[in-house]
Amino acid sequence: MPRPARRGGPAGRDDRRGTGRRPDGRRPGRSGEGRGRCVREPLAQLGVPRRGADRRGERRARRRVLRTARQRGGLTVAHARRALLALEDGTVLRGLACGASGTSTGEVVFNTSMCGYEEVLTDPSYAGQIVTMTQPHIGNYGTNAADMESRGTFVRGFVVREMSDVASNWRSEEPLRDFLERLGVVAIEGVDTRMLTRRIREGGAMRAAISTEVLDADALVARARAVAPMAGSDFVREVAVTAPYVWGTEAPDGADLPADTGVLPVRPRFRVVAFDSGIKYNILRRLAEEGCEVTLVPPTASADEVLAMSPDGLFMANGPGDPAAVEYLYSTIRSLIGARPLFGICLGHQMLSLAAGASTYKLKYGHRGGNQPVKNLLTGKVEITSQNHGFCVDFASIGPLVPELSEGLAHEAGDLGAWVRAGVAPVVRSDACGPVQLTHVNLNDMTVEGIRLLEQPAFSVQYHPEAAPGPHDARYLFGEFTRLMDATGTRASAAGGEG
Repeated sequence: MPRPARRGGPAGRDDRRGTGRRPDGRRPGRSGEGRGRCVREPLAQLGVPRRGADRRGERRARRRVLRTARQRGGLTVAHARRALLALEDGTVLRGLACGASGTSTGEVVFNTSMCGYEEVLTDPSYAGQIVTMTQPHIGNYGTNAADMESRGTFVRGFVVREMSDVASNWRSEEPLRDFLERLGVVAIEGVDTRMLTRRIREGGAMRAAISTEVLDADALVARARAVAPMAGSDFVREVAVTAPYVWGTEAPDGADLPADTGVLPVRPRFRVVAFDSGIKYNILRRLAEEGCEVTLVPPTASADEVLAMSPDGLFMANGPGDPAAVEYLYSTIRSLIGARPLFGICLGHQMLSLAAGASTYKLKYGHRGGNQPVKNLLTGKVEITSQNHGFCVDFASIGPLVPELSEGLAHEAGDLGAWVRAGVAPVVRSDACGPVQLTHVNLNDMTVEGIRLLEQPAFSVQYHPEAAPGPHDARYLFGEFTRLMDATGTRASAAGGEG
């Protein structure tokens, strides 16, 4: 039987045959793997709206919050209170509060991780900063005590496109909105985070103010401009412990024991002293996993106090602020080079570099996220790494190039791109500690990501091999640290006494 004509076409003939499109804007497709028989045609990528984008985001967020309040009864109109974010360049973004009430100031930065927001919020390295998440939907899996990376939060503010009203995960103990409010973090949602991220990339990380109280744009911009710049600021004292304690058995500064201490060694193989300049809990879990008993000390501890603990190795932790402002720590590290094996991460890497005679400088907008590619010049392998830093080491400032230790090549020590292309790890000579080798380079911008001392048992990386959040490509570095301790003749027994 002939098919009926369509749109006036002759009977039995489809006059749209071959167009691959249906009248409803869908195209045919085979069913399978969860895909329906028809899928909608892809739309062209829409540009970022420039004018009034923040206003539209605020209205959208307000409608969503009020709609959820009516539907579920769990929220109230109070959740729709207004908030402002002002930058020192005069940019003002309007949105809704999704955390604590108040006014807070700091340096606004962005993080590109798609998850791990609780670890970001509790990372002490973010002290003094207002963190913007580029992932638009945040909070959908809630928060829990086991994912805390420190004893509290140290961020100055939190900026998201949309805060989830539903926390759907079997591990969730508290919605992110309640978590922020309980810990006193001023937060804003409903702003155009894509535009904000682009502004930071073009203009660099800048001073900012976030408020639920000061809703006058000019007044809040003035607050932002009054903030002390990150360069020259020491935030380590703000986040560090004030008294020594042993990880897993004692709590820092009277706080509760962490919910997750990892697997503590029954008979520790090594005794490690760690300078707590804002250390993340997952670093301590990884060290414990490698058989280390870790004693944490304040960053102001002297070399004599540290050596009196008879450690097998010394660890230099991550931390916030300008590394050049923490002279009291890197001067101590300088006096400890050669006394025990040293391993540094993030700020700890900068401390070892400064102790070796390097200088540091501020990056335009820093490295913050879980997808930074780093090349290991010793192996030729590329690692995807988790990073969080706004300052970087100038490798060439350590000292002159040593061509005979750099495979005879004579590239400029600071031309890291040339060394990456040659596949060679260059060596420079430090007046403080002898030859220093560049071991890791960031492939995005050719900045320093790791060094090692050739005549002393010490090495460091700028990124976070412990992740939390992020990939685990670089966890092998903790094993390298224990092997370095094993290889030294000064290894002390963790059970007590010298071995």
